[in-house]
Amino acid sequence: MAASILIVEDEPAIHQLLAYNFEAEGFRARVVETGEEVHAAITQEMPDLVLLDWMLPGLSGIEVCRLIRARTETQKLPIIMLTARGEEAERVRGLATGADDYIVKPFSVPEVVARVRSILRRSKPESVAEELIRGEITLDRGKKRVSRSVREVQLSPTEFRLLEYLMQSPGRVYSRAQLLDRVWNSDAEVDERTVDVHVGRLRKNLSRGKEHDPIRTVRGSGYAFDERFGR
Repeated sequence: MAASILIVEDEPAIHQLLAYNFEAEGFRARVVETGEEVHAAITQEMPDLVLLDWMLPGLSGIEVCRLIRARTETQKLPIIMLTARGEEAERVRGLATGADDYIVKPFSVPEVVARVRSILRRSKPESVAEELIRGEITLDRGKKRVSRSVREVQLSPTEFRLLEYLMQSPGRVYSRAQLLDRVWNSDAEVDERTVDVHVGRLRKNLSRGKEHDPIRTVRGSGYAFDERFGR
């Protein structure tokens, strides 16, 4: 799936501008307006990067940054801080708290997008790579094509998104509920059996004859892209 950006900003004009432009650039953008909402948003779905306003009502951006860094599961989550504070001492304070980068308002949206891409290339290159390659399977995000060796694999849009999501994290097991939420989205009126049907179709399209099946079923847990595939 496209890289997920969590925007934490209380000014509607700013978060709407950012969300619109990130979506237009192929990212998935979610918005929360207060620091108190960040924990729940991250628990629901771990983003690839947090764009965090310093001056939030209630829990400040600095405090949110400190809390994110204090949790083991989010210690390495990339954070870019947005703020009207341009003084060197304030920039140093933000970076010392754990922010990876610092952007002063008013900002250029293309610059924000470029900085996000730059950090993701280092922290999670598979989230912004044009191609995902695992063994003999290549998924081209731009052309929406999948191939296995020299054979082109025909997939439906949903099967493509499902394969893309699994290929981003080989070996990681996703429950049916997680896949429904992140591939179909939480508003889709489908049940967990839908996941099984699409995984079955995906397997059939990916593997012919004696070709190894790259999708691993973990009984009672869900599905994963086999991390041993292609080795």
